[in-house]
Amino acid sequence: MTEDISTAGNDHDSEAERELSWRAESVGLAALDTDDAELMHGWRSDPVTAHQMGIWPRSLTAVRERIERYIDDDDRDDFLILLPDSTPVGHVALSGQNIVDGTAQVELMLAAQHRGHGHGTAALDALVDLAFGELPMYRLTAETHTDNSPALAVLAKSGFTKEGISRAACLHRGRRYDLAVLSLLRPEWEELNRPRAWDA
Repeated sequence: MTEDISTAGNDHDSEAERELSWRAESVGLAALDTDDAELMHGWRSDPVTAHQMGIWPRSLTAVRERIERYIDDDDRDDFLILLPDSTPVGHVALSGQNIVDGTAQVELMLAAQHRGHGHGTAALDALVDLAFGELPMYRLTAETHTDNSPALAVLAKSGFTKEGISRAACLHRGRRYDLAVLSLLRPEWEELNRPRAWDA
């Protein structure tokens, strides 16, 4: 999970009428589609993102195939984060959904020039509201590098609690990195004093 990422243009500016799957006050979530591959490819190719997420750049074809797998995976929901003018500012996902146990993991990737405006928190809040308000989730988790301060700050603002550290859990550029493990439980979400996505 990262908030430190560059964008590769706004090829989606013309998508003013893109259908939203979920709406919050300042952002909307639109289902990720294979047509978003070029945009995602540009974001994932950013070196800061690669470091923070522990990934390496892939070809555009590979990213398109990854999105196709995401779409076919019934245990995950992927969304583009859109501003009211339909500008795409990032990607958010609810992955590893286990309906029986009521668990899932959140993922967030936000474009660099859109950081610091509250879009990451707004998108994560909207995703959390979807998980607890429309789906039978009880526990959401997130993992990020322990030195990824922007992501840790967004998670904290959205109510996530740091549970611990997975030591040396990520290999990137020849180094092992610790991962911070955070979670949010349904009762904690219910106690959050903020508007819900459906109140927008």
